[in-house]
Amino acid sequence: MDVVKLNDEESSLIAYNLLLNGLYSIPIWHYLLVFAIVSFAFLYNFLEFHFLQDLCTGFRGCPVVLTYNPTSHIYDGVVSKCRILHGRYLATPWLSSPHIQTCFLNFFGRPPTFSYRRQMFHASDGGTIALDWLMSSEVSDGAFHVNNAISKDDSTPLVVVVPGLTSDSASAYIKHLAFSMAKRGWNIVVSNHRGLGGVSITSDCFYNAGWTEDIRVVINYLHHEYPKATLFAVGTSIGANILVKYLGEDGEKIPVAGAVAICSPWDLLIGDRFICRRLVQKFYDKALTIGLQGYAQLHEPQYSRLANWEGIIKSRSIRDFDNYATCLVSKFETVDTYYRRCSSSSYVGNVAVPLLCISALDDPVCTSEAIPWDECRANKNIVLATSKHGGHLAFFEGLTAAGLWWVRAVDEFLGILHSSPHMHVKQQNSGLQSSSEPSIVQGPFVNVTEDGLVVAVADEPRINDLVEDSTEVQKSRHKSTNEVASAREQDECLRKAKSDFDRGTQTSIQATRIEDLKSLYVSPVRKCLNQLCRQSRSSMWLLAYVAIITSWPLVGSALQIIFRKKLRKVGPA
Repeated sequence: MDVVKLNDEESSLIAYNLLLNGLYSIPIWHYLLVFAIVSFAFLYNFLEFHFLQDLCTGFRGCPVVLTYNPTSHIYDGVVSKCRILHGRYLATPWLSSPHIQTCFLNFFGRPPTFSYRRQMFHASDGGTIALDWLMSSEVSDGAFHVNNAISKDDSTPLVVVVPGLTSDSASAYIKHLAFSMAKRGWNIVVSNHRGLGGVSITSDCFYNAGWTEDIRVVINYLHHEYPKATLFAVGTSIGANILVKYLGEDGEKIPVAGAVAICSPWDLLIGDRFICRRLVQKFYDKALTIGLQGYAQLHEPQYSRLANWEGIIKSRSIRDFDNYATCLVSKFETVDTYYRRCSSSSYVGNVAVPLLCISALDDPVCTSEAIPWDECRANKNIVLATSKHGGHLAFFEGLTAAGLWWVRAVDEFLGILHSSPHMHVKQQNSGLQSSSEPSIVQGPFVNVTEDGLVVAVADEPRINDLVEDSTEVQKSRHKSTNEVASAREQDECLRKAKSDFDRGTQTSIQATRIEDLKSLYVSPVRKCLNQLCRQSRSSMWLLAYVAIITSWPLVGSALQIIFRKKLRKVGPA
C-alpha cells in the first residue's frame, strides 16, 4: 500500500510539473490579452458603457421619453413643437458611459470662453450673493463688449440660472448654458450660492439643498428692477431641487414665466441611500464630500463657531457633512429630517409655472428611482423628459463632444415658450368684494358662523365674507360714541323682537329670569341686527321667513298649552 501511495504522489507531482511547463511555454502576450479582455469586460459593466448597444442600433441613439398630463396645454402648445425633445439623443461614442461623461464634464467640459460682469447683491439678513451677468450684446457676432448696462425699460428676456452643489458661474456646464442663451439674444444672470464664486460669508445663513430664500429674493429683485423683461429660471442638480421647491412653495405668486430643472435629485432621502449603495457611487459620495469640506474650509470661522468643525474635517460622506454642518447651522433635528423637508418631490403638485424637467436614467449621482413620475404626470404645467443615457449634467453629443444636448433642448423650449401664449403671469391678490352687493339673495343656503349668527349664503366665498363681517361686528361694539344713535335704533328693534319672543313663550316663565334671558340673547340678536343692516330688504324678509318656519314647532306647542289652560278655566264656569 505504501508503494502505491508513493507512486500516486509522484504521479501528481509529475502532472503539476507538466502543467507548469505548459504554462511556461505559453507566450506572455497571450496572458496580457486574456487580462485585457477580462479587464475590459469588468470595466465595461462596472462603468456602464453602452458603446456596443449604440453600435448594434447603428448609432441612432435612444429616444427621449416624455411624461405629461394628457390635457396639458404646455405639451400641446409648447413641447409638441420642440423637435429636439421629440428626437433622439446619441452620446459621443468615446464618452459612451455615464461615469466617463460626468468626469469629463467636471475635469474638462470644453466651455466657451467669455467673461461675466459681477453684481453684489446684499440680502436683508446681511448675506452677500454674487450675481454674474452675461449680456446678449457681449457675445453677439463673436465680439466681446464690456460695461454694458441694462435699462429698467429693457424688455429683453432674462434667464436666471441656479448652479448645483459647490458649483458656481465658472462651472463648464453653466458656461455652456449661459453662452447658448446669450447667443439667442437673451440676458443671463447666474445666482451663485452664498460663499461661492469667490464671495465671503457675511452672515450666519448658509445655503443648503432646500434653501429657497436666496432665489426668491433675487427673482423678486430682478422683477422689480426690470419689470418689462420676461423672467425664466433654470436650475441644475441641487439648484434644480431648490428651483422646483421654490416654484411649489410660491405657486401662482411668482414672477417667473417658465422654468427648467436639469438632473434634479428630487428626493434627497432616496438619493442618500443610492449614493452609498455601490462602489462606484461611493466614489461620487467621497468626491462631493471633499468639495463640501473645501467649501467649509473657505469659511472656517463661521463653521467652527456654528457647527462641529472636528466632525466636518473627519466626514467621509455627504451624510456625515450634513450631520456635523448642515443640520447644526440650519437647525434641523436629524439628517433624515433635513432630507425630507428639503426634497422638492413633495412640492411638484403645487407648481403653477410651465416647467420642463430633464433627467437621465443612468445618472450616477441623482438616481431615477427618486423621479416623481405620477406627480409630474398629474400636474398639467409639468413635462418630464427622460433619456436612457446622459450621465449627470453631461449629455455630450457629436464626435468632438463640443456641445451638451440638454443645453440645446433648454434653448429650444424657452424660445418656443416665449413666443407662445402659455407663459405664466404672476397672479395679483384679489381684493374683497363690495359690501353693497347682496350676498343672501344669491342662494337658499344657510350657514351658522362661529359666533352663532345665522346667515344665508350662495357659495364658499360668500361664507368667508360673512365670517369676516361678523368679526367686524365684534370690533364695532368697541367703537366710540359716534355710533350711539345707531345703537339706540338697534335697541328699539331689540325690544320689539323681545316682545314678540315673550308673546310666543309660556306664561309660566318667572319675571326674575327676564334679565338672564336678556343677557343671553342680547349679544347674538345685536350681531344679527348689525348683519341685517348690511343686507337688502328682500334678504330681511327671507330671513324672517326662515325664522318663522324653524320656530313654528316651539310657538305652536306654546300656544297649545295656553289655550288648553284657558279652556280648563272656562269649563267649570
